[in-house]
Amino acid sequence: MHILLVEDNPGDVRLIEEAFREADVETTFHTVHDGDAALELLRERQRSGSTTELDLALLDLNLPRISGFEVLAEIKNDDELTAPPVLVLTSSKAEEDIARSYRLCANAYLTKPSNPDEFTKLGKAVEAFWFEEATLPPAPA
Repeated sequence: MHILLVEDNPGDVRLIEEAFREADVETTFHTVHDGDAALELLRERQRSGSTTELDLALLDLNLPRISGFEVLAEIKNDDELTAPPVLVLTSSKAEEDIARSYRLCANAYLTKPSNPDEFTKLGKAVEAFWFEEATLPPAPA
């Protein structure tokens, strides 16, 4: 599985990567640290015709330069831009952030756990649902 991880906190990057290693799914992370870099990576992959599809994106909301909300809005409003399912993974539990994320077409909203063991459970839950249970749309031709 190839996951776009958009996260500016190095500690959270490490915890997320470890959580997916614990989930027994071979995962390659394509990690960027701000929203601008995320959009550029998506556009560059599209321009280059990359043969490696991204299976999922994990997006923090509080990012430097371009926020996670702006990334979601750009994906939603740019018909030329294709993106994998986007799961918001953030520390915010604010109802307005949850509602706004879904209005901008996030596929799920997950709150970052407070301890490493909970990150492992989250990684296993994401893997079980998104890679084993959910039926995803075919990759764009």
